[in-house]
Amino acid sequence: MSVMKLEDVKKIYKMGEIEVHALRDISFEIEDGDYIVIVGPSGSGKSTLLQILGCLDRPTLGNVYIENSEVSSMPDKKLAEVRNKKIGFIFQKFNLLSHLSALENVELPMIYGNVPTKERKKRAKEYLELVGLGDRMDHKPTELSGGQQQRVAIARGLANEPAFLLADEPTGNLDSKSGKEILQIFQKLNDMGKTLVVVTHDPTMESIGNKVVRILDGAIESIEVKKNGNT
Repeated sequence: MSVMKLEDVKKIYKMGEIEVHALRDISFEIEDGDYIVIVGPSGSGKSTLLQILGCLDRPTLGNVYIENSEVSSMPDKKLAEVRNKKIGFIFQKFNLLSHLSALENVELPMIYGNVPTKERKKRAKEYLELVGLGDRMDHKPTELSGGQQQRVAIARGLANEPAFLLADEPTGNLDSKSGKEILQIFQKLNDMGKTLVVVTHDPTMESIGNKVVRILDGAIESIEVKKNGNT
C-alpha cells in the first residue's frame, strides 16, 4: 500500500528576477513498511524535500499524496490536521519542551489530536517503554542524556500512530554509541511494521533501511532498493 507518493514535484524559489530550482521533477513512492534513507550533500535539496515530505511546504508544481489523498492543494487547516495525524517527526535537535516531563512531551501531539486523557497517558507510557525509557518517564529533558532525549522524541513521533516517521538527521547531535542505539531502535520499529524515512547528509547511513534515495542538485540521482535492510 502506498503511504506517500510524490509525482513530478518541483520547488522554485524566486529571488528578485532569479528563479532557484530547489527540486526538479522529484518522483518516488513510500510504501507501507518501507525504511527509506534520503541522502545528499549540503545544498542538494534535502531540506526542501524534507519540508515537502513533512507537509510543511507545498510544491510549486507536481502532486503529493498521502494514503492516496492529494495533500498539496489542501487548505492550511486541513493540511495541519493531516500533518499531525499522519506524520511523526523526529528532529536532530530533539525539540522537546524543557518544562515538561518525558511523559508530558510524548502526550503533547495527542492533545492536539484530541486523544482522550486516559488513552493519551496509556499510549505515552507504552511508547516510552518501547524505546527503553520506562524508568525515566517523569524526568525532564535537562535530566536526560542526548540519546535519551532522542528516544523521547521517537516516542513522541509515534504518539499519534502516524502513517510514517520522518527523521531529520536523527543521529547528528549524538555520540557514536548513542547514534548506533537510535538506529537499533529504528530497525526494531521497522521490524514491527512501522514505516520510516530518514533524511541525512551522512553517506554511512546508506547501509540502513531497504531503499536509498540519493539526491543531488535538486534531482534524484538514483534509487537503490535493497533486499534486506540492516544497521
